[in-house]
Amino acid sequence: MNALAQNLRRPAESPAARARERDAPGATCGPDGVFFRVWAPKRRRAEVVFEAPGPAPLELERGDDGWFAGHSPKAGPGTRYRYRLDGGGLFPDPYSRFQPAGPHGPSEVIDPAAYVWKDSGWTGLSLKGQVYYELHVGCFTSEGTFDAAARHLGQLRELGVTAVEIMPVAEFPGRWNWGYDGVLPYAPFHGYGDAEAFKRFVDAAHAAGLGVILDVVYNHLGPDGNYLREFSDDYFTDRYRNDWGPALNFDGPASRPVREYFVRNAAYWISEFHLDGLRLDATQNIEDAGDPHVIAEIAEAARAAAARARRKILVIAENELQDTRLLVPAAEGGMGLDSLWNDDFHHSARVAATGEREAYYTDYRGAAQEFVSLFKRGFLYQGQYYRWQHKNRGAPVTGEPAASFVNYLENHDQIANTRQGLRLHERTSPGRWRALTAVLLLGPGTPLLFMGQEFGASARFLFFADHHPGLSPAVLAGRREFLSQFPSAAGADSQASLADPAHERTFLDCRLDWAERAANTAALSLHRDLLKLRREEPLLAAQDRHTLDGAVVGPQTFVIRWFAPDGRDTLLAVNLGAEQEFDPAPEPLLAVPRGSTWKLAWASESARYGGPGERHPLSRRGWVFPAESAVYLKASKGEGAA
Repeated sequence: MNALAQNLRRPAESPAARARERDAPGATCGPDGVFFRVWAPKRRRAEVVFEAPGPAPLELERGDDGWFAGHSPKAGPGTRYRYRLDGGGLFPDPYSRFQPAGPHGPSEVIDPAAYVWKDSGWTGLSLKGQVYYELHVGCFTSEGTFDAAARHLGQLRELGVTAVEIMPVAEFPGRWNWGYDGVLPYAPFHGYGDAEAFKRFVDAAHAAGLGVILDVVYNHLGPDGNYLREFSDDYFTDRYRNDWGPALNFDGPASRPVREYFVRNAAYWISEFHLDGLRLDATQNIEDAGDPHVIAEIAEAARAAAARARRKILVIAENELQDTRLLVPAAEGGMGLDSLWNDDFHHSARVAATGEREAYYTDYRGAAQEFVSLFKRGFLYQGQYYRWQHKNRGAPVTGEPAASFVNYLENHDQIANTRQGLRLHERTSPGRWRALTAVLLLGPGTPLLFMGQEFGASARFLFFADHHPGLSPAVLAGRREFLSQFPSAAGADSQASLADPAHERTFLDCRLDWAERAANTAALSLHRDLLKLRREEPLLAAQDRHTLDGAVVGPQTFVIRWFAPDGRDTLLAVNLGAEQEFDPAPEPLLAVPRGSTWKLAWASESARYGGPGERHPLSRRGWVFPAESAVYLKASKGEGAA
């Protein structure tokens, strides 16, 4: 165990005592004022300059290791301050807990012990049984705040969601942003509310029976409002290429304080905000040649912080390479994470839904075989050649549980990576959308819904970022360049009509209209019923890919069978194409268990969901799978087939 994780397991000490330790940077409240500590090795002098009517500037003492420290008996919670470096400019605290006027303004002293938590009975999240719901705080409600979002948590729990996954909230410039341009990782974005507002949201989630997972960005920092270079040039390195700007220095000279800056951040969110897990963004761009890898250190520190509170957390990664080593325990040479996002599932489903195979969809056919393989194997690409990238992609899946693969039909990236930001239900037929929803919610992987998906929201989700006028044109140009990989978005007319990320209308068009939830009862019932089935059917709830098998029975038709010890097997039959007859039926997975018949337990074509009416696929005519449908059958003793 590394030293930082060991420290996070220590019994809690007084804030004043902990503030004097090297591993407690930032502004720390104590009974006798505030202790300030900042790492600025490129500077000879550092002062804390307080906003009026605060105390006089505080000269900090410089240590040999580049850390400056000092104590102000007159500062306290609510005091606003900045650092003046070498007598020059004023800059926010890199460890700021709150930026009331944004990243270019002063930091504010926050006392984390001031909030009185109400979730003492909450024990966290386990891997199995989760249903994630990704949301953007600014677009989830018309108000765009933590407090407004909290008012809808009960509806999510009633739907069958178990945890919300919040897009990044670290302080960013401007009025709106996805959050991946954050520049102060310890400060919740002031437009959503202060630190206590975020804590109220987490408290409300736990009271509703929901976990909270935070999307964090440890692969880069945004270009606007990032002042870390004023304190040290060692935060960044040019040794690695990064898709979004300078790479972070996790393994070069003077990298230990940089590593601790981000490792400690992971523990901070877990301990101070009682979060139930982290989703690590784009881990393929977190470069580190050291041992242990910084990702492993991040996971270890986060778990240590949770262990102090006797809670369980989950650490999830986005990894474009689909490197399953991230799931291998750290003791066995891996990173020790719990789950990986599964783009293979999304890409196959998207091709099946739309027939489009542009850009990174090139290596998917949306065929029945792909879905059978996804159910049984987790990832599709586990080292095979990938034409789009002209190289092999993925790593073998061995003993990793099915729950470790997070599947989705929509997420923030994949909706926005269409020129118009359209939802999947707007790009395919209603029947195919219902059937694919069943594939997502009844499969053994862990499903993720994107906000509004459950009621067929009309709100688009586009890329938006409110940077200063000098940067905004470059952001729009970059977005145009990225989408040009799709031939349908590369033409002059498409490029000219692309929504400007800096325009207010782009952001406002992405806000959910919650009145649609009450109106779109068919879509809502579809998701609610499927999640109830997933929760209450033992074979589905077990999320065991080793108890199922699958077979292709037509060009776009496949069946998945779960085997029960008592013979009460279940069968999911999915047809994403035209009506499919399968007679004769030389596929043993369709054979009914001895002494039983197949009973129709659920059908996507039910009138309840806006379909033409449910049909049993097995009759005296043999097997006939209705067009664009999914049915779930249960082996029943001595009952008729239809």
